[in-house]
Amino acid sequence: QVQLVESGGGLVQAGGSLRVSCAASGRTSVVYGMAWFRQAPGKTREFVSGINWRGSNTYYRNSVKGRFTISKDNAKNTVYLQMNSLKPEDTAVYYCAAGQSWEAIMPYQYNYWGQGTQVTVSS
Repeated sequence: QVQLVESGGGLVQAGGSLRVSCAASGRTSVVYGMAWFRQAPGKTREFVSGINWRGSNTYYRNSVKGRFTISKDNAKNTVYLQMNSLKPEDTAVYYCAAGQSWEAIMPYQYNYWGQGTQVTVSS
């Protein structure tokens, strides 16, 4: 099993920045990629950004390119999502996910999930 523990998030005004973190533990040898998803009220969970386990390759949904940066601290097995120039439409619960494919963008392609952390952007 792989355990994912998220931290960070909170309330910020539009244009501000936040960083969320996801620490992975347990049987991380089975993990090939990690990702951040988000889910706003009444909407389906959507892919935000992904990174391979080595931290050498990243990818983003179009609406966050240039504003969000995903990174990984390999020594800590922790993935970060730095979110800048936040917009009210970024408001959602952000979930960390881990799986066996680093280019996966669908929730069902991930085996392990964190508990989620709320990000609220006020206008």
